[in-house]
Amino acid sequence: MLFDTHAHYDDERFDEDRDALLSSMPAHNVGLILNPGCDVATSRKAASYAQKYPFVYAAVGIHPENIDENWSNALEAVKELARREPKVCAIGEIGLDYYWEKEERARARQQVVFARQMELARELGKPVIVHDRDAHGDCMEITRRYPDVTGVYHCYAGSVEMARELLKLGYYLSFTGVITFKNARKALEVIRETPIDRLMIETDSPYMAPEPYRGRRNSSLYVHRMAETIAAVKGMDAAEVEGITTENGKRLFGIS
Repeated sequence: MLFDTHAHYDDERFDEDRDALLSSMPAHNVGLILNPGCDVATSRKAASYAQKYPFVYAAVGIHPENIDENWSNALEAVKELARREPKVCAIGEIGLDYYWEKEERARARQQVVFARQMELARELGKPVIVHDRDAHGDCMEITRRYPDVTGVYHCYAGSVEMARELLKLGYYLSFTGVITFKNARKALEVIRETPIDRLMIETDSPYMAPEPYRGRRNSSLYVHRMAETIAAVKGMDAAEVEGITTENGKRLFGIS
């Protein structure tokens, strides 16, 4: 059984066939899906999908690209969702994204909101799902401030050295279809160095479909490609990787 630990089914690209697609997942060996929110609206949608589908779980949070002047009120709404909804199992997607944001004042605000959500995770006893794009140093600095919070760095893009530190802090590393691309040497090196019991797989649907589906709308139907790629790197059987990464996700997110 596969666990897609990060998929955005709230995206409008699923509007025409969301229910049919999600309903088909168990028949395709996808037994669990986690849908993270990026703002209040998508967090509410994620929680609603978790209510509707037995195999879907939710995370709630404010993505760095979705921070606005009302972020404090948004954070209160996220907190209420996390407390009220029984299948909200993480705070996320949170973190830093400097790829689009070049202005220092806006980056500083991202850091404040990231830290506040780390505090929320600590308060509620939930893991975090961290987005880190072109912000490795600042992400690590904030992560180190909260040694009693753990979680996963999703779509991991850092170095082997950074991975080693995250593993010491209790974090998991998750990988998308990027690892199937020809230029994925750095990610494959991290996978080689990371114990199998700290790896997770994800699609980040509808983005970044793996080979040979690159360019299509991504979905959890393709999450097997990440398990197969990790298996090839580790010299393991793909079914074994499926089982271990599923158990890793269940353990982190408290899913029985």
